[in-house]
Amino acid sequence: MVPTHFTIAGDELLIHLARPNPVWPHLEAAAEVRLAMIGDCAYIPTYWRAKAGGPDEDGVPTSYYTAVQFLCRPTIVDDPQGKTEILTAQLADFQPEGRHATVAVGEAPYGRMLPGIRGIRLAVLRVDAKFKYDDHNPVEHRQRVINDLYERDHGLDSGAATQQQRRLAEIGNWQTYRHRSRQNATAGRTAW
Repeated sequence: MVPTHFTIAGDELLIHLARPNPVWPHLEAAAEVRLAMIGDCAYIPTYWRAKAGGPDEDGVPTSYYTAVQFLCRPTIVDDPQGKTEILTAQLADFQPEGRHATVAVGEAPYGRMLPGIRGIRLAVLRVDAKFKYDDHNPVEHRQRVINDLYERDHGLDSGAATQQQRRLAEIGNWQTYRHRSRQNATAGRTAW
C-alpha cells in the first residue's frame, strides 16, 4: 500500500513514483491492482444523532465518509516520453494555474529527474464506492449535523459538511428521492 496522488485521464488513472519505492515488484507481478481513497471523513457523536424528543445520550455515533476503490490493470511506464506525458497531465491537474517549467526529455529541470521515477497507467476495470452521510434521516436532522460539523471544524469536518450539503441539495428528502428513482426506473423498463 502506497499513499500517492493520481490523475484521472479518461478511463485511466495516472501515477508516478520514485524508482526505489518498494511497491514495484508487486506492481510488476500484478494483473490487477486496487487504488483506494477515502475522504471527507468525520466522526458524528451520539448527541448529534439522538432521535427528536429523546435524550441526547441515547443517540448512536457514526462516521460520515466517502470511500472509492478502483480495480485496475497496471501498465508500468519506463520510457522517458511516456513519463513526461504522465507528469504533464499531473501538473495540469494539480497545478492548473501553471507557473512550472515544461516537462521534456533532456530539458531542465525535469528531464534530468526522469530516470529516478517510473510511471503507472491504471486502466480502470471497475469502481466501487460508498458514501455514508445519513441520507435516510430527515432533512432537518441532516441540516443540523451540517451546521454542527461547520461549527466544530475539526480535521475533515468542513469537507464532510460540504459533501453532506451537496448531497442534501441533490437528494433532499430520501423517501421522496427514492420514490422518484423507482418511478424513473419503472418508466425506463417500460420504454424497452
